[in-house]
Amino acid sequence: MIEQTITPTTHDLGQFEVRRALPKRERTMVGPFIFVDQFGPAQLDIGRAMDVRPHPHINLATVTWLFEGAIDHRDSLGSFSTIRPGQVNLMTAGSGIVHSERSPQAERDAGPRLYGMQTWLALPDGREEIDPAFEAVQDLPVVEDQCAKAIVVMGELWGKRAATTTHADTIYAEILLAASGALPIEISADERALMLVGGEASVDGQPLGLYELTVLAPGRNMTLSSERGGRVMLLGGEAFATKRHVWWNFVSSDRDRIRQAREDWEAGRFPKVPGDEDERIPLPEGQPKTVSYP
Repeated sequence: MIEQTITPTTHDLGQFEVRRALPKRERTMVGPFIFVDQFGPAQLDIGRAMDVRPHPHINLATVTWLFEGAIDHRDSLGSFSTIRPGQVNLMTAGSGIVHSERSPQAERDAGPRLYGMQTWLALPDGREEIDPAFEAVQDLPVVEDQCAKAIVVMGELWGKRAATTTHADTIYAEILLAASGALPIEISADERALMLVGGEASVDGQPLGLYELTVLAPGRNMTLSSERGGRVMLLGGEAFATKRHVWWNFVSSDRDRIRQAREDWEAGRFPKVPGDEDERIPLPEGQPKTVSYP
């Protein structure tokens, strides 16, 4: 029923916490998901903000999903998008992209709310070096009854498919359960996992730990339920046959490709981010954390 339970590593960033469930030593991926961060809920002081300076990615796609708050996204393609709840931002790095994520001015003036998910998807074999791309999708399918509501963020679930691009078979959804709510978790992917991000819930009667990544056994239909109400993320997709390597903000099946990306960033060969050209996150020395925060 439950194949594995992964306790995230918590990074305290002063006014908010980031909990990293993947990658971990005991498991690198669930479907194409190779990086799973959950942050908040948090209320920052007036004048404080999230300021993730321009930084590079290769051979992956980033997926940003918010429960509360707003984030301004800018990238080297010239894309600009203010991410808000109900909108998914998918940035495909492919052969290489640079982006920044910052709190909008209105959020800074009021004291930013930060509560959401940041995930990375490894790109499949043969597609790691596709052209960079960006999309913001707002019109996402919703499945609901009186006590349960699910937003399909990526892929096909409960008979509905999101318009969000998928490079490999991917499922991703936010599930909101009211008191006594329940929803079937069908056999929809090779690998599936749940993360309880608020309230309480259980799968086939087994309680989910808050912020833990609960990897489900394959090939079984299950039921997600809640006695008092909860918020749960469902994620997964096709299992990758080829190992992926991760170093800082780079993911690839080829270690030499990561080495090249390191050299390119240090030498300034990645493109700039229009509207955010003055700052950047330097290449870390030694063995870095997987991603850099302010």
